[in-house]
Amino acid sequence: MAKYSTFPTIFDQALQINISKLKGWGYLKPNQSIQTNIVWSRHGERTAEISLYVNTLESNPYIQLKYNYQGEPREYKLKLFWKESNLNQGKVWFFICPKTFKYCRKLYLVEGYFLSRSAFKGLNCMYEKQTYSKYGRSLDKIFGTYYGIERAYEKIYSKHFKKFYAGKPTKKYLRILEQIQKAERIPHHEIERVILS
Repeated sequence: MAKYSTFPTIFDQALQINISKLKGWGYLKPNQSIQTNIVWSRHGERTAEISLYVNTLESNPYIQLKYNYQGEPREYKLKLFWKESNLNQGKVWFFICPKTFKYCRKLYLVEGYFLSRSAFKGLNCMYEKQTYSKYGRSLDKIFGTYYGIERAYEKIYSKHFKKFYAGKPTKKYLRILEQIQKAERIPHHEIERVILS
């Protein structure tokens, strides 16, 4: 009898919907509804497409997803939530994972549905850097801050994260804010130069 594959599902290679990108594309402005498509491609070739309906008109904003997975149609809503930014930069948006009901800023398509990474606990899923060699891990230490900004936002806005103690910001909170600010100061052309070199 053949053994099941032990190769993990790599989150970084899964199709993703990212709050930062939706906001950057102007889809999360208040009091609007937008019908649009997201297209994924690899090496200039289209690999996947999804239809989005983004509604921020109501008191309960949401995104409706419509796509095919392995020939089977899928259509469902994802609730959205926002908080005021601690960095005085407007609203910080989150998805509410339909499985765990946790706030998240990225959703991954694993086994047919876009869910938060915590929804796949117990499955053979991991990030690409967890498969890195020693050299790869050393490079990650240099540029990890830039790529970890989404996880930093998830931490400081998670339900039980303590930002203040006795009226003062906690050390952990200040450290994560510093990581976010450091990552946002890295020029994008520097990252692209290192990746392409």
